[in-house]
Amino acid sequence: MENRVCKLFGIKYPIIQGGMVWCSGWKLASAVSKAGGLGLIGAGSMHPNNLRHHIRSCRDALEGKLPFGVNVPLLYPQIEEIIEIIVEEKVPIVFTSAGSPKKWTSHLQKHGVVVAHVVSSSLFARKCEEAGVDAVVAEGFEAGGHLGREETTTFCLIPQVSETISVPLIAAGGVASRASYNAAFALGAHGVQIGTRFALCEESSAHPSFKEYCRGLSEGGTKVLLKKIGATRMACNPFCEKVEEAEQSGVGPEQLKELLGSGRSKKGILEGDLIEGELEIGQITSMISKAETARQIIQDLVSS
Repeated sequence: MENRVCKLFGIKYPIIQGGMVWCSGWKLASAVSKAGGLGLIGAGSMHPNNLRHHIRSCRDALEGKLPFGVNVPLLYPQIEEIIEIIVEEKVPIVFTSAGSPKKWTSHLQKHGVVVAHVVSSSLFARKCEEAGVDAVVAEGFEAGGHLGREETTTFCLIPQVSETISVPLIAAGGVASRASYNAAFALGAHGVQIGTRFALCEESSAHPSFKEYCRGLSEGGTKVLLKKIGATRMACNPFCEKVEEAEQSGVGPEQLKELLGSGRSKKGILEGDLIEGELEIGQITSMISKAETARQIIQDLVSS
């Protein structure tokens, strides 16, 4: 509890599970919190009523004794309703992303919520501190899913952000092994946020076919595409090839949006369509080859 992240969130280990779309339901969040980390429910793929169900189910699973949180993309179309549910349900911790933290940070804090925000640069980290957040997550370009424009890797990003802010710093992107966990602290972080390894664990709500496929990827098995509409790291599969071919042919943003369509990540991650689905996953997936529980992951990271 001497660790700044542990003190801030009231957890045993400075390990936060990323709030990933289609992976981070109440089962995963509660499993991580029970194992001593901080579990996050991923609101980005949930309708408001579904989010309320997951919040209540997570609290029940933890018997109201352990902390958990919700990850909220601030560009969510029903953001006001999502924030209202979080306040009504007395969620203790919120991680925000994909937008400015200025609008909602103070509102959430007035209702007793601890707020962290995800950034991809020192500039935005400084703006977060100015907005009053309690902690900053600095995410490198190795991460899966939607990424920042800067393309800065974790090893370069964390030391620079560490010199920029005074609030607790959480490193994200490419953290999955005991070595990378320790490296994050050596670079100046006070904690880590892990997405990919938890996305592929037993309690993740992702489809078994998605997990098996990603655990079988080799080095170079992911690509960052869709930069014209929002850089996204995904596993290489037939849909990924379609996107790459379209970009190489010079299509514009509207055509890419049409190709992406709606529900593409749900099709890949939740429903397990390995052909037409968008398989969002981090670069570190090539180092993950076996099924494991959330508890096993945390114990592996913190064991000496």
